[in-house]
Amino acid sequence: MKKLNRKVLLTIFTIISIFLVFGTIFYNIQAYMTEYDNVFRSLNIINEFNNRPNRPFNNNFIRPEDREIDNMMIMDYEVYTVKISNGSIERIIGHSNTESTFDVESVANEILNKEQDLVIGSLYNSKYAYNSKTNDTIVIINMESVNSKLYGILFKSVLVFAVSEIIIYVISLLITRWITKPAEESFKKQRDFIADASHELKTPLAVIMASSDELKEDKKNAKYIENIKYESDRMNKLITGLLDLSKLESGVSKDTYKEENLSKIIEKISLTFEAIAFEQNISIEAYLEKDVMFKCNKDEIEKLISIIIDNAIKHSYKDSSIEVNLKVEKNIINIDITNSGDPIKPGDEEKIFERFYRADKSRNRESNRYGLGLAIAKNIVTNHGGTIKAFSKDNKTTFKIVFKK
Repeated sequence: MKKLNRKVLLTIFTIISIFLVFGTIFYNIQAYMTEYDNVFRSLNIINEFNNRPNRPFNNNFIRPEDREIDNMMIMDYEVYTVKISNGSIERIIGHSNTESTFDVESVANEILNKEQDLVIGSLYNSKYAYNSKTNDTIVIINMESVNSKLYGILFKSVLVFAVSEIIIYVISLLITRWITKPAEESFKKQRDFIADASHELKTPLAVIMASSDELKEDKKNAKYIENIKYESDRMNKLITGLLDLSKLESGVSKDTYKEENLSKIIEKISLTFEAIAFEQNISIEAYLEKDVMFKCNKDEIEKLISIIIDNAIKHSYKDSSIEVNLKVEKNIINIDITNSGDPIKPGDEEKIFERFYRADKSRNRESNRYGLGLAIAKNIVTNHGGTIKAFSKDNKTTFKIVFKK
């Protein structure tokens, strides 16, 4: 269920965030283009004023050549007209009330050495923009206010984006809970049913097993008694596995966790399985960092290591070895258990941790394996805040468990 919740949450959050990202980008592009158009218009307004064609004279109309450019005011930006005579500056006219330290004369001299007639550049970092379409006039805009305005818009939009992302996350979380609530209730009912059914089956199963032990064996019923005991034992293992898995999926209280010596736990389990491995000419080699302490449930960690080593023995070639490694790097505990054997099929690396998944159904049935062991192992690791994964390379399979100290 946790995996489903994460996927639904991530999907909803990502979809809404994509629209928000495009909206933020579009808003900033729109603001940029608006400022660009305004700057372009301001640069051209003086030239348009000077180059306006003459009109017939009348008492109510002042001819263009009689107008005074000195009185023209442009309120949006800090704009200057520089009059040029014989390649040098004759006069500088300001068209706004803004006073700044902008060195118009130095900028004008710099522009005189350039070939371009119109340069605006990036509105985010250009110091100035200019238009010199006529030989005797240069129109210059101090871009400092434009820079500040656009950066202000960018900062505000990023701030709004960040706040919106938090709101979207909360909304996505609420929607996720609403969407997954029926599935979560169904999963809980299924889990409770398995636990209840397993508990109910344990009592009659115990009676069957006890009764089979009391039956007298003879030539006629020996075979049937053996079958009863065999199948009862298989059912007992299945029921125990289901109960363990149901308990682990319900979660555990970390208040019961204690600081345990992980090195000694793994060493003990490795020694326990040496006799079983020896029967198949398999050796277990443990390389353990000493006295690695970890806050955990000791019984569950013992079960975890037992499941992985048992799985390694079952899938190892004869006359091979199993390596058990334990080391700590920067408060990260790494447990690697590697065996030589048939590799995990590509694409099955995640599936093997699913309940009832069996890559080789016929072989697993013969060895009383129901696909619960690795599912139990993964839940133990998850409950302890760790991760587990499996991978194969060169006929060697490694189960890697990682815990944070």
